[in-house]
Amino acid sequence: MTAKTAAVRDFSAARVAGIAVLVSFFSFLYYFQRSDLLLYGDAVAHINIARRVFDSQTPGLLQLGTVWLPLPHLLMIPFIFPDAMWQNGAGGSIPSMIAYVLGVVGIFRLVRGMLETELFKKMGTKPGAGVGAWAAAFVYGANPNLIYMQATAMTESIYLALFVWAVVYFAEFIRGLKKNDLQENENADGRQTQSGRTPLMRCACCLAGAELTRYDGWFLAGVMGAAVVVIMLRRWQNRKLRRVAAKFLLGIALVPVLWLAYNRVVYGNALDFANGPYSAKAIEQRVGAPNPALHNAGVAAIYFLKSAQLNMANGNWGRFWLAAAFAALAIGAWKLRAQSAELLLLLLWVPLVFYALSIAYGSVPIHVYTWWPFATFNQRYGLELLPMFAVSTGVLTASVFLLGAGGRHVWKLVAVMLALVVASYASVWKAEPQCLKEARRNWEIRHTLNSAVERMIARFPRNSRFLMDLGEHVGVMEQAGIPLRQVVNNENHRPWERPTDPEGLWERALADPPSYVDFVIAFDGDPVDQGANKTNLTVLAEIHATGQPHARIYAARSAPNQSR
Repeated sequence: MTAKTAAVRDFSAARVAGIAVLVSFFSFLYYFQRSDLLLYGDAVAHINIARRVFDSQTPGLLQLGTVWLPLPHLLMIPFIFPDAMWQNGAGGSIPSMIAYVLGVVGIFRLVRGMLETELFKKMGTKPGAGVGAWAAAFVYGANPNLIYMQATAMTESIYLALFVWAVVYFAEFIRGLKKNDLQENENADGRQTQSGRTPLMRCACCLAGAELTRYDGWFLAGVMGAAVVVIMLRRWQNRKLRRVAAKFLLGIALVPVLWLAYNRVVYGNALDFANGPYSAKAIEQRVGAPNPALHNAGVAAIYFLKSAQLNMANGNWGRFWLAAAFAALAIGAWKLRAQSAELLLLLLWVPLVFYALSIAYGSVPIHVYTWWPFATFNQRYGLELLPMFAVSTGVLTASVFLLGAGGRHVWKLVAVMLALVVASYASVWKAEPQCLKEARRNWEIRHTLNSAVERMIARFPRNSRFLMDLGEHVGVMEQAGIPLRQVVNNENHRPWERPTDPEGLWERALADPPSYVDFVIAFDGDPVDQGANKTNLTVLAEIHATGQPHARIYAARSAPNQSR
């Protein structure tokens, strides 16, 4: 590759990144102005988990908890130091927005690398690689549901970027093997590597990040690890490959081992995140949401595919995307086998297997509004197949050049494909993105009760201290602008002391609230309602909201002067 060609390639990637930055920024402003950043209860929880690492009665890394993996929260911390960035949710959006841009660029690089083959050059269809890469980047970056999710503190955007780049580097590793070029001084693109790291080690870093972001990453790492083992066994005589593969396998195994050890040491249960009191399993038992695919992986796969289609198009038009994906897989196996396109496309299908198993056996039900129970729940999970749909579109677009259509007919076919994508996404915008709809419903359920409690406590003296379980209603304090260090909550104790920590601040405050706080906030059935000593408490207000637990606000000392 000449220096001129490399410069053109880099400039194309820079243009893709620039467009993605503009889309990310202006969509953020749009949703920020509409106060849509914190509609998801999970987004509120993510921001406050990050916040309590430094804003708590007992600050420190143990405030990261156990159920959610820590990387997204650690990435948010620098951006939520200012109170305003914490309260309006903007601080939690920044890592997601950066990840969105990286994801768009990663899709472009992945497809361009897959399509720039000798086959294209011999057939005089070199422009097809660039057009296919741009088409894939457009499908990924213009997806209405991802555009909303990347403006929030949710983890989908971060995970998808790490997923995409893991596949990018794995693809470059495969191409390096095929060229017998597993050298530390040069990667598969012919550019100098930094610090002698090979694409496989970069892949390991991305997989480790994915494993620290979502449990999907654990499954993905297992699949890619198995692929590397097969490659290593087939090339066992290559000692350099064996060393690099061993480092790769060690790197991707380290994160799950450390997380299990952390849970065992701190919480007394290595699987606390999976079967503990705050796990998805425990939440499902409390909420009782129906799971139409319980113990049936086949039905679960169908529900997940339907969710993925609804993220791409409204109604039944999503079937177009599924058909396109299967067509791309066939083309990859037929025309692009030399680039292992079929293997890379199959890797992008991995989320289907993970979620089929998780929905059927892992207490994570998914609902789509077109099928029973005719609701929207965990719709965002379907976004995990967006990279597959994007790359498939890129392969199909490039195949127009490969299959021999000439001249203006090529561009007419490309224009038709682009029009179909635009029409598909327009249908999503017209009906409102499913992830945004789900978020609005999520907010409507919480809003009435949380707002009533927030208005009440906003009248108390600014330096008041509270006793409250922050698990379900942490947004109350955030919206009221009350620092978490003024709230004694269920994380202010030593979790390794089981079943309770008699010397912990939380337990002491429950036993004798007037000695530690000014006010107590309890919701029906929560740990404060069930465990607080109410002997010396005075009821100030009782708040009722349809479909929500009743809230009671107590004065722990004397009746307050309710003004700020």
